Parts: sequence; structure tokens; C-alpha cells
Amino acid sequence: MKRSSVALDAVFREHWGRVLATLVGGLGDIELAEDAAQEAFAIAAERWPRDGEPANPVGWLISTARNRAIDRIRRQRVLAQKTKLLARELEVGSEATVHDATNFPDERLELIFTCCHPALALEAQVALTLRTLGGLSTEEIALAFLVPSETMSKRLTRAKHKIRDAGIPFAVPPDHQLPDRLAAVLAVVYLVFNQGWVGGRVDLAAEAIRLGRALAELMPDEGEVLALLALMLLHDARREARLRDGEVVLLDNQDRALWDEQQLSDGRHLLQRAMARGNTGPYAVQAAIADLHLHQPRDWQQIAALYDTLVRQTGSPIVELNRAIAVAELEGPEAGLTVLDGLELDHYRYFHSARAELLRRAGRDDEAGDAYRRALDLAQTDAERRSLQNQLARLRPPE
Repeated sequence: MKRSSVALDAVFREHWGRVLATLVGGLGDIELAEDAAQEAFAIAAERWPRDGEPANPVGWLISTARNRAIDRIRRQRVLAQKTKLLARELEVGSEATVHDATNFPDERLELIFTCCHPALALEAQVALTLRTLGGLSTEEIALAFLVPSETMSKRLTRAKHKIRDAGIPFAVPPDHQLPDRLAAVLAVVYLVFNQGWVGGRVDLAAEAIRLGRALAELMPDEGEVLALLALMLLHDARREARLRDGEVVLLDNQDRALWDEQQLSDGRHLLQRAMARGNTGPYAVQAAIADLHLHQPRDWQQIAALYDTLVRQTGSPIVELNRAIAVAELEGPEAGLTVLDGLELDHYRYFHSARAELLRRAGRDDEAGDAYRRALDLAQTDAERRSLQNQLARLRPPE
């Protein structure tokens, strides 16, 4: 079967993380593995359209990449013992591996824990995860972080060198460290999703969901892994309805016919699986809240109760901000404003837009106008700015 360039791109997106993780597991060097994987995909782009796709594309890519890595090691005349070991492995099993992917262990889990090691800065963790597991180019990651490509290239290189020089292990952490380390991994994936969701970067949100699916496949018994994937799916299901004429559409005004019912069903099923595992964590609570928001009429009593739980779990002022909105629905805008006035979130644009809406509902239009203008100063996308400008214009003019 022939392969078009579009299909090859799909193979790259689907298999890059698996191929790279397997190579890093064998070579112990992210840079060497990445170079070898890139060469293998380049060879595939040349040969597959002409000769047809092999029966097992993953096995073919891994075997080809390993051969390239061995050639490179030989040329550099270093790591002689590792070269002999890899060559011996290929002599014994290379033909079988091309036809049987099960000979290659799936080491994506080890790779994502390596990329999200606490020795690395958070931005480096996110960037390296996008590069190694998501297969995004340096240019794409630089665009997501709004930095020059050269800056991102140096950042990625430093992160890879730190992993190598500090001897950061390519391994899933031991049981006693797993909860804290897994929380860091999930935070990175959710950060990627939010960067895409809030910034209108569909590709980044899709990458985060893909990483979430990979984690759920690799750790199917971890409730918070399932809950995070559920949370992302429940949000992303509304993607097509979230913008209209270049303006952000609030949930109550969205065209529900545009919601992705299959994603909603998948998200709810995952949430049920997560809840069935007990020990409900922050992502399960957030997913449950997201689901409740999709029902009409909303059960604000239950939403507020879940936000109470989430505040206790996280201590986050942003969660408290969301709780204030639920309080306002139950007790009126002044009660919600009382909660908001106790928060120090002047730097956070959604604090000001939420406060502006509650001030408007309380009839305090002059103060609402000031809050909308402050939110406008902090807005990061044109769609947000247009929405805020329209809300500001709808206020009663001062007498």
C-alpha cells in the first residue's frame, strides 16, 4: 500500500513518541535518539511512497533508527561497548522486530517521567514533553511560548544536557515517589491543554489530549490520569461552539448543536471510571464540575460544594475565584463579590472579567467598567479582547 505525505504526517504524529521512547530506553541519550528517529522518518518519507508501507511501521522505524544510531556511534568512535551490544541485539532480532512490534517495549511512560523530572524547570518540562512525546518542532514550541526559535532550541538543548549530565534516570519513579511525580506529569499535560484552549491553539490542545490518551493507555488504573483525560475531553467537546465571528462565546450562549457528543460521552465514561477507583483527586473534582456545567438547569448547590472540596484540596485562589461565581448564583452578586474581594489576583485577567460581571449584575456599572478595562489590559487574544469590548459597550453610559 502506498503512502501519501499526509498519511506519513499522521504516522509521524501517532508513532513519534513510541519510536523515540524506545530508542532513548536503549541508547540512554535523548539527543542521539532524536537524531536517529528523525533520520528514520526521513527515510520512510522517501521509501514508503515508492515501495509501500511495511507491515509493521513502528518496528520498521525503530529498527531503521537503531541502525542509524549505531552508524553514528561507530563514526564518532565512542561508546564502543554500547555499539557491540546494540549490533549483537540487531543480529539476533532485527528481522523479527520489523514484523513484530511486541518485541519493542513501549517506554513512553519512562520518557514522560524523565521529561517532567523536578530537576528541570517547569517551562523546560513542558517544552521537552511537547518535543519528545508530542513530536512538535522547535519552531512550533517556540510559537506556543512566544519566544524566538533560537531561544527555544537552546532551552531544549540545555534540558537534554541536564538529563544526561545529572544522570536523571530513564525510569518510572518508585512507588513512594510516584504520587508526587505523577502529579507533576499531569500538571504539565494540563498546562499544555490550557495553553491551547485559552490561546485558541487547537493543535496544542489536541497534543495534550493525545498525551492524556497515552497516559491513560499506559496507566489505566490511575484514577487521576483518567480524570484529567475526561476533563480535557469535556472542555474540548465545546471547541466548535466557543468562538463566533472572532469573539469568545460564553457557555450559556453557545450553540449546543456544535458540541461533539462523542467526546462528551467519552469524557463522561472516563469520569465514571475514575470515580469508581475512589480517592477522588483534584482532576476528578474538576471533571465533575465541568460535566455539571453542561447540564441545564445547572445544579449550583452541587457545583459550589465541589468547589469547596477543590479549594480544600488545592488551596488555589483561582479555584476560590470559580467558587465565588457559584456563590453568586446561589446568594446573589454581592455575596460573590465578597469572596472575590478577599483574593489577590490583580494579575489574572479572569479575576477582573468575573468581578466586572458580578459588579454589572449588582448595578455597580461604573466599577464594572473599570474592571472590564483592567481585564482588557491583561487579555491575551483578539477573541478575548473583542468579547470584553462588547461587554463593556453594553454597560449603561454614565449619567
